[in-house]
Amino acid sequence: MNTRHQRFDRRPLIAGVIVGMLGMLLTVGLASAAPLPQDPTPPAPSQPCNTCHVDVADRWSSSPHAHAFDDPTFQDWWQGHGQPGECLSCHTTGYQASTGQYLLQGVGCEACHGPAVEGHPPAVVSIKADTEYCGSCHTTTLAEWRVTGHALEGVGCMDCHDPHSQEALFEVTDDLCINCHKEGMDDYLNDTHVQKGIGCVDCHALVIPPETPPDDGIVPTGHQFTITPRTCVACHTDALHAGFALPGYENGAKAGNGESATAEATPAPEAVPVAETTLSPEQQIQALESALASQSLTTILQGGVIGLVLGASTAWLVANNVRRGRVEGDDDHPQS
Repeated sequence: MNTRHQRFDRRPLIAGVIVGMLGMLLTVGLASAAPLPQDPTPPAPSQPCNTCHVDVADRWSSSPHAHAFDDPTFQDWWQGHGQPGECLSCHTTGYQASTGQYLLQGVGCEACHGPAVEGHPPAVVSIKADTEYCGSCHTTTLAEWRVTGHALEGVGCMDCHDPHSQEALFEVTDDLCINCHKEGMDDYLNDTHVQKGIGCVDCHALVIPPETPPDDGIVPTGHQFTITPRTCVACHTDALHAGFALPGYENGAKAGNGESATAEATPAPEAVPVAETTLSPEQQIQALESALASQSLTTILQGGVIGLVLGASTAWLVANNVRRGRVEGDDDHPQS
């Protein structure tokens, strides 16, 4: 029986290589043409708000918000812990984690209002006035407030506080409490505590410092409004045989809450020289080059995988068709 010498057919291999190369080049080309993702940039500063809102700016200038960044306690903790960037999301305005840049030291107007809208004035600027938004930074206060009757009744931050000065809405703090809690006040008004000049917040908003300061520096803020035995011990050390007063409360709750000290207006915040948290131009270029090189390598690998799959599939299809054609040809020309 005669046998036909069959040579190796290179057509499937050539077709597979061509399709694979085209697939890889197409993948890399499309990936290179796609725009690179861009980080959001801080909004451009608008006209200074204090140009018109003089009274508001004056109340804000001595508030904890205005000095959230240059506050000595914060600076000591922040510098001592290596200047972590996540702190700046609450202690500055317009902080961008991707660049380490911000618009303003402290919590300024745009932190709660956003950039001034076009046509303002008279167009109205929005305000993020809900308690949950305040709690995004005042996390401890929000957690304390949530377990109170105030939360159940929908009494939020700005029902009691001026958002610009952060002080109570009433000059006399007890008047703020009595304004809502009018019913059932008769017994309280005749109480010995009132006769001694001890008011609502002296007990219900008493802040008892922890024995060991927490690492994050976040301490209770007195917004649970509950009375515990420790509240009483802060003043009644002899009656309860404790033998000592809580640190800072040796002279009673009023002194512990700092009401005996004369409040002084704090000047508007000034720039505080701190170490740069952003990269130098040379470092930024190196980082960008490394990122681009890594992205290019990833794109080429992805293109290679796609090209290999397409090329192998094409080679298999072509080889299968060639083999089928040979079988049909052998059937048409049988060998004797």
